[in-house]
Amino acid sequence: MLKQVFILTVTAALISGCASSAKITPVGSEELSANLATSQTAIIEAINAQCAHSSTEMQTLSAEVNDLKLQITDALAKQSKKMNDDAAALAQLSEPPQCPESVVSDKIVLGEIEHVYVDELKASFETRIDTGAESSSLDARNIVLFERNGVQWVRFDVMTNGEKQPGNTFEHKVERFVRIKQDADLPDDRRPVIHAHLKIGQYAAETDLNLTDRSHLEFPLLLGRKFMKDIAVVDVGQIYVHGKKPQTESTKEAK
Repeated sequence: MLKQVFILTVTAALISGCASSAKITPVGSEELSANLATSQTAIIEAINAQCAHSSTEMQTLSAEVNDLKLQITDALAKQSKKMNDDAAALAQLSEPPQCPESVVSDKIVLGEIEHVYVDELKASFETRIDTGAESSSLDARNIVLFERNGVQWVRFDVMTNGEKQPGNTFEHKVERFVRIKQDADLPDDRRPVIHAHLKIGQYAAETDLNLTDRSHLEFPLLLGRKFMKDIAVVDVGQIYVHGKKPQTESTKEAK
């Protein structure tokens, strides 16, 4: 642009010179200075206009670059989110579905007969789950009460090896005594009660067991309503819901 202004100025001067070739008129210093000042002003204005135009173009280009950066950042963020969502969905598909436990609400389901492990006796028993009985009973023979350090204890035998084998002798602190009402012709049966920890399948629970001779009954262990309260329901149409083998490893606690 500066070059164009300079050429126009020189051309105008030459034309002016040619037109007045017939008569040369001397130009004073003041007029010459005024012409030069005018030309200088025009040149400066042209330069400023060109700079302003270039600055506007640069600002426009910078704004376009920033907008493109924002678009790229947004596209990358959306792509990353989609990849994360796809990975999470794939992980869910790869996990096998979990089978629900045998529970009703927060209670475990027991069959009419279950295999129960008694931790204090280190033995398991075929057990009758009886909603008709209030308390729970364990078959114990040769029951002997005694004191130890002023506390009531009981010594008893349990046929953990079978009826035809000698029983194992255990000693346990007596929690209390309970009276079990017998037939009208017989007096009430006063039984010692011990506290025991039981395992049924993968579940563990605690309960009180009264000790009595159950040799005339089919099952050496009976669990009554007090044991089942708040933790279990009974399906009388099933047996061994939790398997026939006792679980002696870590178990979940029934609550």
